[in-house]
Amino acid sequence: MINLAFKDIAHAKLKFLVTAMGVGMLLGIVLIMIGVYRGMVIDAQVLLDDTGADLWIVQDETLGPFAQSSRIHEDLKNTIKAQQGVDKTAALAFMGFQIRIPDGQMKRIYSVGYDPFGEILPINPDRLVAGRKIEKAHYEVVVSEKLGFRLGDKIPMGRDVYTVVGITRGAVSSGGEPVIYLSLDDAQKLQFLYSNPRIRNDRARGMNVEADNHLVNAVVATLKPGYDPNAVAKNIERWKHLSVFTDEQERWILTVNVIEMAKKQIGMFTVILIVVSSIIIALIIYTMTLEKIKEIAIMKLVGIPNLMIMKMIMQETFVLGILAFIFGNLFSHAIWDKFPKRVVLQLSDAWGLFGVILLASLAASLFGVYKAIKADERQAIGG
Repeated sequence: MINLAFKDIAHAKLKFLVTAMGVGMLLGIVLIMIGVYRGMVIDAQVLLDDTGADLWIVQDETLGPFAQSSRIHEDLKNTIKAQQGVDKTAALAFMGFQIRIPDGQMKRIYSVGYDPFGEILPINPDRLVAGRKIEKAHYEVVVSEKLGFRLGDKIPMGRDVYTVVGITRGAVSSGGEPVIYLSLDDAQKLQFLYSNPRIRNDRARGMNVEADNHLVNAVVATLKPGYDPNAVAKNIERWKHLSVFTDEQERWILTVNVIEMAKKQIGMFTVILIVVSSIIIALIIYTMTLEKIKEIAIMKLVGIPNLMIMKMIMQETFVLGILAFIFGNLFSHAIWDKFPKRVVLQLSDAWGLFGVILLASLAASLFGVYKAIKADERQAIGG
């Protein structure tokens, strides 16, 4: 009976293939959306992986520095280092803002300020594809290759002009924005130092315009071997009145808290696209059943049981679903690298979608099966 199904498909192969391609494009978009979510999870952990810290110390009662605003004093790194179990510490400054890239457009970036002579360096050497790390206290910057800068280019930011000394690949923020690296002093100046017009206006109002340039957004720490991160974190929180998160907790904040809304939106769109794909499959199978209703009546008239007719319709539906899945995979792999954000296509996601499509095809075939069972044998001779 499978041969009969294939013969029927061959009779309307153009309609069948066009439908499979159309449904396949929808399934390809489903795979891309799942891949975007996978990419968001990876992007959210890039800075954590590159920094390699065991503890993240931020302002009390905040989830900073990525989920909430956090400001603490830079010299806390020395206080934290004196705590039992702490090995190395570093103060970091983070800020998102826009710069003008070589093509003239404004591009949002995420800056990471760190002490280039400190104990913890957040630049992953494996991501450095050209140039070097920052070696001076001022006016040097390492940028992402996505921005289009070249070594030696000058970038005006704030009151100063910075020279590109290094280019990275794959360094992004939790939101997928390209990361640039500055010295901590430069990052503090950009974030906490007011512009000249602001200073003049504040002075005219009689306000105190002294900005504290010794603030940072977080202090990170690594621990000596054998120490429990949770125990050290609780000890710091108890005596220093700060919020302290372990590496595991910070990952949870970024992958669950920060991108939770995006996860729900992607999940909703994925369900909608799968439902639409199922409806299209059901519609085309139902239409093909209507077109050959007289032939089905003849088959019933000559004694072919309903079960064999049902098998033919269900086999056609499964073939349509399988072809759509193949087209969807080809489509998703053809366009995934065109998206501005990271897209991660995993084999497990593809097989999971394949199982869903088989179930959806089974449900869709019921419409055609119902119509075939209801076919009257008298239609074979009387129309």
